[in-house]
Amino acid sequence: MDQPLAGIRVVDLTRILSGPFCTMILGDLGAEVIKIEPPDRGDHVRAQGSIVDGFSWYFAAFNRNKRSVGLDLRTEDGKALLARLIETADVLAENFRPGVLAEMGFDEARLKRLNPRLVVASVNGYGSTGPYVDRPAFDFITQAMSGFMAVNGTPESGPLRAAPPVTDLVAGLYAALGVVAALRVAERAGTGQRVEASMMNGMISMMAYLASTQLATGETPPPTGNDHPVSSPYGLFHAMDGDVAIAPSTPPVLKRFLGTIGLEDVLADPRFATNADRIRNRAALNALIDEKLAGDTQANWVARLNAAGVPSGRVQSLAEVFEDPQVLAQEMVIDVPHPGHGTVRMTGFPIKLSETPCRINRPAPDLGADTGDVLAEIGVTEAELADLKARAVI
Repeated sequence: MDQPLAGIRVVDLTRILSGPFCTMILGDLGAEVIKIEPPDRGDHVRAQGSIVDGFSWYFAAFNRNKRSVGLDLRTEDGKALLARLIETADVLAENFRPGVLAEMGFDEARLKRLNPRLVVASVNGYGSTGPYVDRPAFDFITQAMSGFMAVNGTPESGPLRAAPPVTDLVAGLYAALGVVAALRVAERAGTGQRVEASMMNGMISMMAYLASTQLATGETPPPTGNDHPVSSPYGLFHAMDGDVAIAPSTPPVLKRFLGTIGLEDVLADPRFATNADRIRNRAALNALIDEKLAGDTQANWVARLNAAGVPSGRVQSLAEVFEDPQVLAQEMVIDVPHPGHGTVRMTGFPIKLSETPCRINRPAPDLGADTGDVLAEIGVTEAELADLKARAVI
């Protein structure tokens, strides 16, 4: 069978990460993604990350399953060509600051005239209303402003950011989900709509029980590091040769955990009788657990605890992750041939569809590699292409 989004055309004006992550997901699901880039330099990410033989593996990982069209949108001819592409599209994706697309001459009214069924996906920092609309957004800033950093780290460390650009990725993921929903509406009703996902909103939505605590009680959750704010014991514990992550989050699992490590009687101690007691006396309980775990290795404890139904695992480096047999069995590391650039290793597909799986239909393109073919598909002649190229429009 065809992939789920086969036959869907996405005109992609996005750059850097949040928007390209959204359109990468759509491409992995089978959409045709036409990436519009400045013809002189392309997406900034082409020059970022690990560059191997002149090619960015960072760019390759987030721009697979796309075609590249070099188009100068600062020119009237470039904008005219974009309008013709929009007429053929199902989705237009952009991650400009709110209002920039309209300033370019593509406000909602014009987009509706060009293509009434068009789904317009906008990924931005703070949304398109409110006092922060015109602020520049960056992952580090929206991690800070969403409350995310405030609950990470410890009182001693102060707020800490997550190493991956989580607010970019969450916004891109929500945008892709919104596009799929809007395409379903367009299919049923014949009308498009605007889909918006912001870095700030997406991260706030991920605050889970931390947000619920604040909203229900008015009490701000403190940073708890590797400890769980509403469960104890829970966190990193010290085996003979390193740390083990252990999460006995329900009473039955807790009893199995304590029995496995030889602390089956600890719940009779009034300091540890209830979860609230254990949270108040977390340091004392953690010390008892560490003392028991110090008698054996990480590997043995992980094997014994998982066999007992207690979630546990080692803290793995990325090198170890990409050699982990489970990760390899799930094909979460894939090798993608890139003509002229050798084979690029990248993360695989987290969405697993049994009948219409994600796949690599094309590697990340060189800048402008598909300009001639894509513009010819909308009726631009060879002579017109030559003229546009001579004037640096393409």
